[in-house]
Amino acid sequence: MKEFKFTIRGREYDVEIKDFQGSNAKIEVNGTSYDVEVHVEEKASKTPRLVRKAVVNKPGEGKIQKSGAGASVVKAPLPGSIIKIDVAVGDTVNPGDTLLVMEAMKMENNVLAEKAGTVKAIKVAVGDSVLQEDVLVELA
Repeated sequence: MKEFKFTIRGREYDVEIKDFQGSNAKIEVNGTSYDVEVHVEEKASKTPRLVRKAVVNKPGEGKIQKSGAGASVVKAPLPGSIIKIDVAVGDTVNPGDTLLVMEAMKMENNVLAEKAGTVKAIKVAVGDSVLQEDVLVELA
């Protein structure tokens, strides 16, 4: 397999590793065969371990909150700016109707009505910048 030359206390040895399995090796030193056990020191990994605290949710956090009976709001799905409003106060809308168009991440996104209802209030104007979860339209 591999051949080495060792010098121990001034004497030179020709060592040939014949076979290596697990921690046992068969070697030949100056023509004499030996079965030896190799002790390998395990090195600690240099890769850091990321340790995080457990996530603790506050009571009610992460649950979908339902609005009062009959009233609902349409919120911004992501940050952007309003470029077109397709409804007016008093209009009746059905689920899937386009309420307004907003630009977000250089794309035009239609904001649709999720429920049927009448437009009670429009909280934004064309050109307004909105953040995610800002109320855009109130439906009755």
